[in-house]
Amino acid sequence: MTVTSMASDDGSELTIVIKGRFDFSVHQDFRGSYETLSSKPEQFILDMTDTAYLDSSALGMLLLLRDYAGGDAAKISIKNASSDVKRILAISNFEQLFTIENNE
Repeated sequence: MTVTSMASDDGSELTIVIKGRFDFSVHQDFRGSYETLSSKPEQFILDMTDTAYLDSSALGMLLLLRDYAGGDAAKISIKNASSDVKRILAISNFEQLFTIENNE
């Protein structure tokens, strides 16, 4: 499992890529991908193209990111999630908290 991130040139957008299992084992890497930046981006994109699985701790980490990004005003998109990951997000009603985009 790896978590990588890349900020846009102007720093307004941060893309976080999650590969493999998204669970508590990546908690520090996930939080470090956005908390260690010199300035807070306006928008966050979570690329889950290669995310095989997520559990309840991953849902909690997503909520922590949402709080960090501004709560109800947060602009967070989840892109390219598999049907299994989308199902977990839907069961948890996360489509009301995040923008979940279809595969491109």
